[in-house]
Amino acid sequence: PCILGSDGSGTVKEIGSKVTSFKTGDEVLIQPLTYCRECRFCKHGLENYCESWGIYGENQNGTQCEFMVVDEDHLRSKPHHLSFEEAAGFPLVAQTAYNMLVRRAKIKQGETVFIWGAGSGVGSIAIQIAKEKRCLVIAAGGSEEKLNLAQELGADKVLNYKLVDVKEEVNRVTDGGGVDVIFEHVGAKTWNTSLKILGKGGRLVTCGATTGAHVEIDIRHLFYKQQSIMGSTMGDVAAFDEVIQLLEEKKIWPVIDKVFPMKNIRDAHVYLEESHQAGKVILVP
Repeated sequence: PCILGSDGSGTVKEIGSKVTSFKTGDEVLIQPLTYCRECRFCKHGLENYCESWGIYGENQNGTQCEFMVVDEDHLRSKPHHLSFEEAAGFPLVAQTAYNMLVRRAKIKQGETVFIWGAGSGVGSIAIQIAKEKRCLVIAAGGSEEKLNLAQELGADKVLNYKLVDVKEEVNRVTDGGGVDVIFEHVGAKTWNTSLKILGKGGRLVTCGATTGAHVEIDIRHLFYKQQSIMGSTMGDVAAFDEVIQLLEEKKIWPVIDKVFPMKNIRDAHVYLEESHQAGKVILVP
């Protein structure tokens, strides 16, 4: 068995004899990517390419517990303006979204960015990062609540993918030219639509395959339109610190949907699995 959970925040209770960056009582949040520090990628600051990389709660014990031993390199000071619940909802989705949009897709001011899953944790942060970079954002969600959230976060256009033809609506907004960047993390269910709405020279960046991992690509469209399809996993340590800086400057913020007590952890997982959330779901001891 594995303890789940990648994100977390809390108070330092004890420190080891060689710890220099933190002291007992410090309020912190966790950087969830683990890495070896010794491989060729780590030595070049590409920790998310590490040959033995990991994520808390995925391939090693995670944060859904009362106490956890963490190396000081995986801690950052909690911004004073955030509650512990807000801080706990930030690290993984922010690190992931920032790497996808800024590091991989290299979004630029004035570009049109299409974001799937407007009500998800990673989608809600992606909207804010794209707007901070002065892009035009089209966000897709499956409920009125999630679309309202996307608008509150700054999305310029919101689409209920259950009720409208996404391709037709995007063509209308872009005068048939398609979008510059697609933020894809859903997988097979949205893949074909994503390819249809990606414009010339467009970049599709993906970090997930929630609805299935096997998709098809017509490579003629890929080279005729000179498009790029790229994968992204987590983000390097420098990217994490950069997105923390945006948080400190109050340019972006974590979106919390619901807080569950740890004793009701099963209910929290069911709530997520049934896709009720609009933002992050938090557990508290």
